[in-house]
Amino acid sequence: MRAAQGPGEAEAWRESVDLQRLDAWMQAQGFGPEPIAGARLLSGGTQNILLGFAKGGRRFVLRRPPPVPRPASNDTMRREARVLAALADTDVPHPRLIAACPDEGVLGVAFYLMEPVAGFNATVGLPEPHRGDPAMRHAMGLALVDGAAALGRVDYLAVGLRGFGKPDNYLARQVERWRGQLASYADQPGWPGPAGLPGVERVARYLEANRPSGFSPGIIHGDYHLANVMFRPDSPQLAAIVDWELTTIGDPLLDLGWILATWRGGDGNELDTLVVEPWDGFPTAAELVARYAQNSERDVSAIDWYTVLACYKLGIILEGTYARACAGRAPVETGARLHTHAVHLFRRALLRIG
Repeated sequence: MRAAQGPGEAEAWRESVDLQRLDAWMQAQGFGPEPIAGARLLSGGTQNILLGFAKGGRRFVLRRPPPVPRPASNDTMRREARVLAALADTDVPHPRLIAACPDEGVLGVAFYLMEPVAGFNATVGLPEPHRGDPAMRHAMGLALVDGAAALGRVDYLAVGLRGFGKPDNYLARQVERWRGQLASYADQPGWPGPAGLPGVERVARYLEANRPSGFSPGIIHGDYHLANVMFRPDSPQLAAIVDWELTTIGDPLLDLGWILATWRGGDGNELDTLVVEPWDGFPTAAELVARYAQNSERDVSAIDWYTVLACYKLGIILEGTYARACAGRAPVETGARLHTHAVHLFRRALLRIG
């Protein structure tokens, strides 16, 4: 997590976080009478607000919804806090939860406090020694997969996540769930429709016809890729998996598919938001799959199907911003860029189908 740098951005958070109310709530939770000090906005790759500060000699990071919360923002904060609490005694690298406030009355939204993470986002830039060492970059790619495998090994019932998701028929629901999401974009005036996504129905038919017959439910991150992890500054290992907005109980192999869907593969369909330079040294897709198989009891023989599902799902999610941009409800440049990404994802899916 790093300090935000945008013009005026460093102070705009004050309209969304009342430090006096936050301080009073923290005192009621037993964090002591010392005032909050050194509050600064951190950037974390999402629209949510991340605020770093100190109190009583201890560092905290506050996470809350954006200034104008989305309809599900408060429930998302509660879910994130619940899964971070559940992971406390596992070997999954994650930001350590300190305290959560599900009550919207304190800051107007649900929020939680977590420990700061000492690490860096590889898509923002590689520091030394990572930048100058291909062997370390190779180990970084393997560590990314290790994090997904570790999450998939957690017994979600044993850590208190019963009812956190709906694992029954999870895979069987995916195509219709996201086909319906895509169809809903027709409500956005100016959106040209799904024809702009190459092979969208062919991909859907493939997914329905080739769906794995079963799976073992587990925790999934839901948006697992290089931009949503932080690496340790002194080693290739993960410091934390971050941005848990889409976490649920489902098929953990989808997280591996998500890595492959967004991995740089030389096919011309890379997402420019996930570029890491230099790239030489990072593992191939086949090496990533082999590494996951070494650290998991899950059957990876159908990983192409999970990769295609990840392309389908993420492509439709990104197309939603384009649809809103067509209607004047999101920045035009952002919408156009994400539409290009969606097209690339569907092309990548078609290459997997053959």
